[in-house]
Amino acid sequence: MTPTTPQPTGALNRFLNVIEAAGNKLPHITMLFIWALVITCVLSFVLSFFTFDYRHPTTGQIIQVVNILSPQNLLDLVISSVRNFMNFPPLGITLVATLGIGIAEGSGFIRTLLRKLMSYIPRSALTPAVIVVSIICHLASDSVYVILMPLAALMFYAAGRHPLAGVACSFAGLSGGFTASYTPSVIDPIMQSFTQSAAQSIDPTYTVNVLCNYFYALGGTFFVIAACWYVTDKIVEPRLWATMPLDKGLEKDPDLQITPITDLENKAYRRAGLVFLGLGVLLFALCFPENSMLRAPDGSLTSPKAPVMQAIVPLLFIFFALPGIVYGYTAGTFKSSTDVIHSMEEIMKMLLGFMVFAFFAAQFLYVFGKSNIGTLMAISGAQFLKELGMPSTISLLGIIIFTGFLNLLITSATSKWAILSTIFVPMLMLLGISPELTQAAFRVSDSAVNVCTPMFPFYPLLIMYCQKYCKKAGVGTLSSMMLPYTFALLIVLTAVLYAYWGLGLPIGFDSGYVYPPVK
Repeated sequence: MTPTTPQPTGALNRFLNVIEAAGNKLPHITMLFIWALVITCVLSFVLSFFTFDYRHPTTGQIIQVVNILSPQNLLDLVISSVRNFMNFPPLGITLVATLGIGIAEGSGFIRTLLRKLMSYIPRSALTPAVIVVSIICHLASDSVYVILMPLAALMFYAAGRHPLAGVACSFAGLSGGFTASYTPSVIDPIMQSFTQSAAQSIDPTYTVNVLCNYFYALGGTFFVIAACWYVTDKIVEPRLWATMPLDKGLEKDPDLQITPITDLENKAYRRAGLVFLGLGVLLFALCFPENSMLRAPDGSLTSPKAPVMQAIVPLLFIFFALPGIVYGYTAGTFKSSTDVIHSMEEIMKMLLGFMVFAFFAAQFLYVFGKSNIGTLMAISGAQFLKELGMPSTISLLGIIIFTGFLNLLITSATSKWAILSTIFVPMLMLLGISPELTQAAFRVSDSAVNVCTPMFPFYPLLIMYCQKYCKKAGVGTLSSMMLPYTFALLIVLTAVLYAYWGLGLPIGFDSGYVYPPVK
């Protein structure tokens, strides 16, 4: 593929062109969140005069929209604004992990690692290799966005392919990995706890296995890889070469140069690799004992309560920083501690825009939650589905579609499922559908739709990675680039779920499709 590739034709490409053009005419994404903040405040004022018949499924109280523009609530917003900013989920993850990456990048360790990888991975296999790695990387939770996307972009660029396609396929693979993966993830026990609690509102004795969707997730990986591979090579990358040419002068950027590895770099790489391996062995040794202090009280290593999971971001910093320091001093790129500090300062400069965005996005999330507008949307939508009284197979599809639309505004899986599980799980149990199947249906659209909505908290960061190669890239560029993946993931994950259901294949441990369970 070359930059002279003619403009792809067809209805899909015309649709994506419209999305891109419209999206790129939108204000800066930070401005979008400022407007969303203002609109939510005004909407809370208007809706506060209305009374709704919807009750919160947990408390049983009538949902009442809170007027954010009242003097007391406005004062609370001002007082809590700094706390909201500091508690913004991606902020700490991004800043701390980026510091470690800055050391590894400034020393030259990451560049050498990429050159090593490029020598092993054929150009034709680069797309599936990145997707597979992305699916596996979902274990690192949100911190992986800071690491994987720029690396994937650089690998694609070094191979003579469009770097934005690297961002796209790694983003899609990572998102698909939250539903279809080889290994359990941090989100599994969180989802299970909500599902079980909701199921026990109907059947107090009902229990849900943490790995209740594992077999479905494992089987789905093969279809996710195939779908994302096809979309990347046949739809996204050809279109990118035609509509998003690379900036001139990239070949002169020292950060993007892939040169032959010298003997000194090989020596430094081996030493850094030994440090990385040693850290991995040490972490394994500390985690292995059943009474390890890094385990959760129940002995789990993947539970959010496990100290090792709570420390994942500092661990990422250590796993990048220490090998980077060893590499830098061995290769001579670091002469003193000042050089190490300077490498962190340099990479933090690129996050200034993200920090500005984070402040306003944090205020929007606070207002959206406090006003109860999000809760009202979720409960009213779920109630509507319930009142339709459709067959169970159609109801399940309705949940997938409804969750997809809701995900355009509320991207947090746990916050949505905390509310929706209390409605969907009992509702479908009464229709004869198991809680485990309901949970799987929810996860389908939660994975697929996150990649195409500008409301996703990491969107500004991903746009920034894209702008490193194409300065004119914007919200529309990223959304139009990711929409084909959303459609593909929705189709394949839904099809696989219904195939499992139709064939009677187990979707996970101690899981079935019907309620009451068949003994």
